[in-house]
Amino acid sequence: MDPLSELLTLLKPSSTISSGFDAGGDWSVWFGDQQRQIKCYVIQSGGCWLAVDGVRDPVRLEQGDCFVLPRGLPFRLASDLNLPSIDASTIFPPARAGGMVTINGGGGFSLTGSRFAVGGHHAELLLEMLPPIVHLSQEAERDALRWSIERMMQEVRLNQPGGYLMAQHLAHMMLLQALRMHLANGHQGTGWFFALSDKRLSSAIRAIHADPARHWTLTELGETAGMSRSVFAERFRATVGETPIDYLSRWRMLLACDRLEKGNDPISVVAPALGYQSESAFSKAFKRVVGCSPRQYRGQVDTSPETQLAP
Repeated sequence: MDPLSELLTLLKPSSTISSGFDAGGDWSVWFGDQQRQIKCYVIQSGGCWLAVDGVRDPVRLEQGDCFVLPRGLPFRLASDLNLPSIDASTIFPPARAGGMVTINGGGGFSLTGSRFAVGGHHAELLLEMLPPIVHLSQEAERDALRWSIERMMQEVRLNQPGGYLMAQHLAHMMLLQALRMHLANGHQGTGWFFALSDKRLSSAIRAIHADPARHWTLTELGETAGMSRSVFAERFRATVGETPIDYLSRWRMLLACDRLEKGNDPISVVAPALGYQSESAFSKAFKRVVGCSPRQYRGQVDTSPETQLAP
């Protein structure tokens, strides 16, 4: 399995609802805490501005454009970003499949799409590896994604036999389509995701994912990437934002989180399976990356209620 497929598999994206809104006149809506939900939308008519929390430049969206917010960050949609914003929770009723909200009588701008919940208590670590915005404006790209969005809305709305499973597969396909096209467009940035478009760095990342328990050295990873040890280390850190060995450790911990959530294997089994010769070395690395010990993490998973999704 390739690294991007592995990441989305660990995220366990699942469609929660498909809906939209129709706005008229001047408007600005703030969408706050997304509760780890990924948003994926298509602009049906009109245009607006998209501003995402922590992203410097706003994005102009026009009819037919698609956008995905893979990190689930707070964001604002507006006809004019200078307008004061209304909190989405004050104008949107409890979400329902296929529901449409009208703002200022509608008629000027409309948007439809889906949101996805992501599973796992380690979802934040995984979401951080994705870009904050994916904007698709070229006709061929947006047509492919638009088909997925509209098909998902149909599955959710009609509630046909097998619709739930169809929606889950469409969720994976939609996200993969958007992210793949984003990379193909040559977008530049810093982070793991953008390293996938670098053939040499992606070779090293694939090697790590193929054998995370191996005692990788910088020299071996550099050779895999076709670069010297020093050049590889510098290029990896400049692109990904961390050293290759730090990335190896973080990926191991993400796999550990998944194993601790899904299975009952003792720490003594999980540790060597991920390349650690002792429980203490594994626990130390786990706490450094995740923020708590493996036993504490498993305890949180066992006692926490099922995640609830806000409208």
